Amino acid sequence: MKRFQSLSEVRSELTAGTTSCRQLVEYYLGNIERQNPTLNAFLEVWPDEARTQADAVDAKLAAGTAGPLAGMVIGLKDVLAYAGHSLQSSSLMLDGFKSLYTGTAVQRLLDADAILIGRQNCDEFAMGGSNETSYFGPARNAADPSRVPGGSSGGSAVAVQADMCLASIGSDTGGSVRQPAAFCGVVGFKPTYSRISRYGLVAFASSFDQIGPITRSVADAALLTEIMAGPDGMDSTASQREVPAYSQLLTPAPHYRIGYIADAIDNEGLNPEIKAALETQLELLRGQGHVVEAVDFPYLDYMIPTYYILTTAEASSNLGRFDGVKYGYRAPDATDLESLYKKSRAQGFGAEVQRRILLGTFVLSASYYDAYYTKAQRVRRLIKEKTDELLRQYDFLVLPTTPTTAFKIGEKQDPVSMYLADIFTVQASLAGVPAISVPVGEDAAGLPIGLQVMAGAFREAELLAFASALTEEVVA
Repeated sequence: MKRFQSLSEVRSELTAGTTSCRQLVEYYLGNIERQNPTLNAFLEVWPDEARTQADAVDAKLAAGTAGPLAGMVIGLKDVLAYAGHSLQSSSLMLDGFKSLYTGTAVQRLLDADAILIGRQNCDEFAMGGSNETSYFGPARNAADPSRVPGGSSGGSAVAVQADMCLASIGSDTGGSVRQPAAFCGVVGFKPTYSRISRYGLVAFASSFDQIGPITRSVADAALLTEIMAGPDGMDSTASQREVPAYSQLLTPAPHYRIGYIADAIDNEGLNPEIKAALETQLELLRGQGHVVEAVDFPYLDYMIPTYYILTTAEASSNLGRFDGVKYGYRAPDATDLESLYKKSRAQGFGAEVQRRILLGTFVLSASYYDAYYTKAQRVRRLIKEKTDELLRQYDFLVLPTTPTTAFKIGEKQDPVSMYLADIFTVQASLAGVPAISVPVGEDAAGLPIGLQVMAGAFREAELLAFASALTEEVVA
């Protein structure tokens, strides 16, 4: 069976009778069996369930009652709740835990006749940018298994890259969908904060977390977002705005005003090949008649410290519920309640999660709250206001997704160097605006390069249309 680039290709063959959902599932299961021992993208596969779902969808297709995602085989990042299935956040802390309910986004996929094939590796509690903090070991980049796939949704990106499923659903806190998509040469989309309900998503930093798709085509990202988005009575932070039919609005306007952050392109940490690829795309856009101008963004150096102060503060609060008492890992050598708390958390959480909990607890402490947390909130407001101002002047902001291509596993041992890999993705997260990473080629070593585009809040339709045109141009 050939590698499908989009659901529309799958549906064409389903309609023609040249394949079936059952055959699709067998194809992806075969790919997982062959490749997963090396790539470690899937933590758990659900072959019998996927076959049962496929047979049910085939019957609906024959009856003409199939949903819009019929034929879409999807993997779920290990932070999304699916009733009766393991939910571990790639951590020992949730060892043996099975979800008691299905999250809103996952349920909407099922209702649209998506076929769920398995649970995917990620950084522990979605904390990391390389998938190296997972309790189950790192996922590996299919372009070069000695390199990271990015994170935290690394397994989700690799699964799409290596054709182990047609799409994955990840989560993006500060770039965790976009960065691995760039490292793996696929599409990663973070919608506006609140566009998709977070009910059923294990919380890392609640004012940043957003569910998003990883796909091979922008059209599939648009359709998946359209299905998952919308109000939800189980999440008071979910937007009440009506959801446009994104998948039907992929025709771009003839001309746009496009800004690019000059300091991002001239950043000394930017890989020269990524810089060249970005400049090539900007020239291409100028040649198509778009207005392309450099813009000044004075807060680039403040984004990483602001992001990590705020997210670690929220993480220290959110992860307080994992204490070894009600569910998950419990230290076997605890002797009393205090030792139960201390030993369960010390043994159950990995080093990076512990580091972020400690940092977050520090910035929230009485002596340092105003010096760090309050000040970071003020800087976040400045970043948001400046980003919104630019996105009123320009339709889109274009910048690299990552400063480098995929690096070697074990290369970044220093936490600060790892955090700096998020320098271009955290802006959209701090401002709460939608952003997408699309592949724009490869470097000399054959490693994928991603281009990131941001748009104003709730302007997903325009962003997806523009990104669709970008990917068509790259393919051409």
